Amino acid sequence: MASVLIDGIDKNYGPTSVLRGVSLSIADGEFLTLLGPSGCGKSTLLRILAGLEVQDAGSISIGERAVDGRRPKRRDVAMVFQSYALYPHMTVASNMALPLRMSRLSAFQRLPLLGHLLPGTARTAAEIEVEVTRTAKSLGIGHLMARKPGQLSGGQRQRVAVGRAMVRHPAVFLMDEPLSNLDAKLRVQMRAEIKELHQRLGVTFVYVTHDQAEAMTLSDRVAVMLDGELLQVDPPQDIYADPDDRRVAEFIGSPKINMLEGVVRERGLIDLAGSTLTIEADALPGAPLTLGIRPEAFYLVDYGGPGALTGSVRMIEHMGSDLFVHLDLAGLDHPLIARLLAERAPHIVPGQTLHVGVRPDRVLLFAGDGRRLRRKVESGRASVTPIREIAR
Repeated sequence: MASVLIDGIDKNYGPTSVLRGVSLSIADGEFLTLLGPSGCGKSTLLRILAGLEVQDAGSISIGERAVDGRRPKRRDVAMVFQSYALYPHMTVASNMALPLRMSRLSAFQRLPLLGHLLPGTARTAAEIEVEVTRTAKSLGIGHLMARKPGQLSGGQRQRVAVGRAMVRHPAVFLMDEPLSNLDAKLRVQMRAEIKELHQRLGVTFVYVTHDQAEAMTLSDRVAVMLDGELLQVDPPQDIYADPDDRRVAEFIGSPKINMLEGVVRERGLIDLAGSTLTIEADALPGAPLTLGIRPEAFYLVDYGGPGALTGSVRMIEHMGSDLFVHLDLAGLDHPLIARLLAERAPHIVPGQTLHVGVRPDRVLLFAGDGRRLRRKVESGRASVTPIREIAR
């Protein structure tokens, strides 16, 4: 096991800046996910960590040892690629054994005809076979050892790729979107298996994905990247509930967070979409700001007025126990999405006028430049004007 220190990494491809001053400390045994949209630089950072790319500035340390300039095999890391990178002409057993054969057998011992006659080759080969067999059994692929990659399903290939990394007993596992080629059902299954694998091995994992569900369910911490910069590094629950930046708030969450433009009327009052919410904001009267409200922060009420938002139902998405209700509000050029319990809102139909209250402690405030505005509430939580929530 080993900690990882990434300090001031820059990477450019000609005039294009891919990474700009990225610094990150990853604890020994931690599962950290690099999360961001395609092209944000997360895979480039992972490849620099693996030694497959060379940074233009900054340094990488693994286990308190600088690895800049070291070849990939000298960094004590193992990488699982998006495409799995299995050799199609080799069996599962041969694919998994390859890194051990390369590290434990000399070039002469690896010769196909004469190598097995050299001293020590048979004993080392037997030890490799034992380790590969044990790892394959732990991953549930022991019965596939004689097959080739073309005879395997996507999930089986993924397990083989993980097994090939495991046999090396690396200090750090690097995973570059390993589940992106799987169907939705298998992705859920493999997420659980990767989480269990991390808990069993206790090794440092650095995982790259654009899928926020993977990041939120697997990680000890999530590092959100955009345009080559780290925006926030925190546990998943803090990334979701307490984002530091508007871009983080908008990237995390499904359905997407509602971003609504409001104006401070006076201390503790914000005008929003024809209503007034009682929310403390560290801003002067007349100042515009953006309110970020997650769909689940709304609740159904039986009348309008201060503290409630009123709109016309445009569309309803039935999600089993929940309803995603799209509301057209006066002054908004896009619908507001409220997530309501189906059992409490059974008779909602398109065109209906609906009133929803807002849980003030769930409202996020952002300045015009996207910075998070932290509310300064002197006594307890801010609260909206009391309105009666529809009884369950």
